[in-house]
Amino acid sequence: MISNFKELERLFEEIDKSLSNRAHFFVIGGAMLLYHKLKMVTKDIDIVVDESKEFQEVELTLKTIGFSGKITENEYKNFCLSQIFIRDDFRIDLFHRIVCKGFVLSEAMQKRAHKILGLAHLTVSLCSEEDVFVFKNFTEREGDIEDCISLAKKGLKWEIILEEIKNQVRILGHDVWITWIGERLDILEERGLTIPIMKQVNELREEFFIKYEKRLG
Repeated sequence: MISNFKELERLFEEIDKSLSNRAHFFVIGGAMLLYHKLKMVTKDIDIVVDESKEFQEVELTLKTIGFSGKITENEYKNFCLSQIFIRDDFRIDLFHRIVCKGFVLSEAMQKRAHKILGLAHLTVSLCSEEDVFVFKNFTEREGDIEDCISLAKKGLKWEIILEEIKNQVRILGHDVWITWIGERLDILEERGLTIPIMKQVNELREEFFIKYEKRLG
């Protein structure tokens, strides 16, 4: 478990020293919440890289500095994990652009990300609270529901979340995606969270089922 973001900064600096070419990390999970003090500890460092060459470079670098690969667990069945790397207390879930089935690092997400480190070879940016909320509504990992509640209590720009939900559907054409995230938002509402965009999400779900029934008929 990692309890201090400084530990991650030192890890990023170590990775930077071993990189031969430039790479850009987009941090999208619990590490972002740790940075904002919305989470006390995290075991997963979710990192997305946009370019395939960067991914290959980072994969090689992590192995060079002592990380080893690990087989995907059942709790990650909804993921398109590129690789899991483990060394001591560090567990890096490394993705190449696509994070989950139908969830992609969009250009809008990259623009909203906040740069926190600019090293010789490595740039590290934190994805926005809104995009991490969307990401965590697509996973089935223990604790993600509570993370979403913490993010919502901090304050979110719900119009950005709604637009990114629509954006994700447009990018990969997986219109069924709206039903999956809708189910997660249902759970959050059952936990007492008020979701201002729920009406629009329900309308999008209804549109999907109407189209689906037409395709079957």
